[in-house]
Amino acid sequence: MKALALTLSVAAALALAACASDKSGTSSSGGTSGSTTSEIKQDSKDSWLTTKVKSALAADVGLKTLTGINVDTSGSVVTLKGSVDTAANKSRAEQVARGVEGVSSVKNELSVQAKQ
Repeated sequence: MKALALTLSVAAALALAACASDKSGTSSSGGTSGSTTSEIKQDSKDSWLTTKVKSALAADVGLKTLTGINVDTSGSVVTLKGSVDTAANKSRAEQVARGVEGVSSVKNELSVQAKQ
């Protein structure tokens, strides 16, 4: 139940952050340009996909204790950065991210560093 509440909180925060981001692209007539609108839509899609991947990683029993994984999204490409404690967790994180609907590919830039 706590995981669901955390997931919903993260999703809401990311949605609000995406809405609040400053996209001040205006045309010479003072109106909002079409490219700015499409950039905002893409940013929202990227944020939503990032949230879905983070939620999937948090929900995975073997990965939910890991906090060193950062997720970046560009289009449908997800990049995993940070560090994990084992090669198995690095591989599992990539597998979980690939399993999220909307992800076309995953760039796994996680490093393996043993816990100290």
